[in-house]
Amino acid sequence: MRGLPAHRFPALALAFGVLLVLLASAPAVASSYRYWSFWEGGANGSWSYATQGPSTARPADGSVQGFRFGVSKDAGDRSGQPRADADFDSVCSATPAEQGRKRVALVIDFGLPAQAPSGETPPRSEPRTACARVAPDATTAQALAAVAKPLRYNGSAMLCGISGYPRQGCGEPVADDTGRNPSASSSSSPSSAPSSSSASSSGGSGGPSAGLVVGVVAVAALAAAGVWQSRRRAR
Repeated sequence: MRGLPAHRFPALALAFGVLLVLLASAPAVASSYRYWSFWEGGANGSWSYATQGPSTARPADGSVQGFRFGVSKDAGDRSGQPRADADFDSVCSATPAEQGRKRVALVIDFGLPAQAPSGETPPRSEPRTACARVAPDATTAQALAAVAKPLRYNGSAMLCGISGYPRQGCGEPVADDTGRNPSASSSSSPSSAPSSSSASSSGGSGGPSAGLVVGVVAVAALAAAGVWQSRRRAR
């Protein structure tokens, strides 16, 4: 069987080495995150994943806004929506309308025990509902603060805790087997947006990874082998 032409081997070796560098230096992508996801109520009690964060969303009077804490891989995972209907009348029927104010129904689902951070337990097993009566231009975050303090945010203004839960952590990556994608109606076993309070992961130490070093060494070795092979065939 004939080998590769001598003039092509160094180029192929170099290309393969570059590919190794790219693969070795690519950061690992976390598949799931633990965070408060943010939802907007629709017709017939349905939910849709919010397209903006609670600090910028300005719901109209009569709106329903929902939050669910849990572990999710994909933004808008239907199994991670609040486990109560988006029903404005049932939430705000006891809160009369007031001139110059708007009413926003809030559904706050603390999630399932299996998805809670280590050492913590959801403060209640069923979703909590509350009717916030706030200024006409109030954001969802302001409506939430009116009924569910204390709220906790990180330095990027991501919503990390509602009513003090959880006590720590904020959008941290978790292993795939941490109860991801539970049944929306389950109460015994347990993502986002990044809630529209979008989840993020932290970086590393900033130095070159071991994979990158290995890749560079591989490039050098393959290039040297290519040059040697080329000279050997030229003799």
